[in-house]
Amino acid sequence: MRTIIRTAWTAAALSLLLLSTSAQAGNFSAVLNGKSYHIDSTYDWNENNFGVGLEYAFERRSAWRKIAMINGFRDSADQMSYMVGAGLHRSLFETERFSGFYVTAGLNAFVMTREDANNNEPFPGILPSLSVGNDKVGFNLTYLPRQAVESTTNAKLDDPTISGIVFVQFKISLDQLLP
Repeated sequence: MRTIIRTAWTAAALSLLLLSTSAQAGNFSAVLNGKSYHIDSTYDWNENNFGVGLEYAFERRSAWRKIAMINGFRDSADQMSYMVGAGLHRSLFETERFSGFYVTAGLNAFVMTREDANNNEPFPGILPSLSVGNDKVGFNLTYLPRQAVESTTNAKLDDPTISGIVFVQFKISLDQLLP
């Protein structure tokens, strides 16, 4: 119960931050969590990590993009997991063509809950991320090395052959969804 209350307070605080006047110059996107790939795995992990979330990209003033995110999704153990976090991404390529096509890379820091990690208590993490898209749609790719799984979550891996996880999200600008 404490986990649910903490997660709710964290989500409420993030929502208030995002709805503040200074945050209104950025862009909200709906995030559809989708697929993961467990590299070199011999175990039958859940790789259909369906779920939803929100991502907010703050107004840019340099080549750096600041983002805030909140998600709920089916994890690799086929249980619901929740996360809230922020990212700092550097623009690698961008053009006004193709509706503002871009490629960014950076780090996402977060707090997450998992049933099989820390007794479902929130734990922190930081992971590399790549984002490719334009002003309308995009993809987020995150890589989770095996060492990060073991050291951050204290989870007992059933599969000693796994060498990492790649996780993919699809995002669509809320401007595309709302009238």
